[in-house]
Amino acid sequence: MSRVEEKVESLIKSKIEELGYELYDVEYSKEGKDYYLTIYIDSQKGIDLNDCEKVNNEINPILDKEDVVKEKYFLVVSSPGIERVLKKDKHLEQNLEAEVNVKLFKKDELGKKEYRGILKSFNKDEIVLETEENNVNIERKNISQIKTVYNW
Repeated sequence: MSRVEEKVESLIKSKIEELGYELYDVEYSKEGKDYYLTIYIDSQKGIDLNDCEKVNNEINPILDKEDVVKEKYFLVVSSPGIERVLKKDKHLEQNLEAEVNVKLFKKDELGKKEYRGILKSFNKDEIVLETEENNVNIERKNISQIKTVYNW
């Protein structure tokens, strides 16, 4: 998590919780010449457009006042989606025994760059996936993305 993302999270987390939502993640990115600050929110009942608008209206003044992001940026408030990226330990904890897709930065010792399986456990160094063939230990430092899988 970048310094901007950490600072934004600390500024808006309590306000989002006050509104009855969970702050799932904060992502600060550049696409082309534009910067985006994306705030992902979640709740037990799910997230709709009205929820995103409500949170946007409440956090926008906080972000403007604190001026954490120096560049001109677009503020986006969104749901993490049905197939969500798992970045934090709390995300992994919430998805133990769930099916996930894991992409690696580089091929592992088996020559694979992607796995799909059940998330069985994790620690600071690795995750364990149960695949159709066997259990696989994957170093966290080699993981580029872990995402839940929704079977349509």
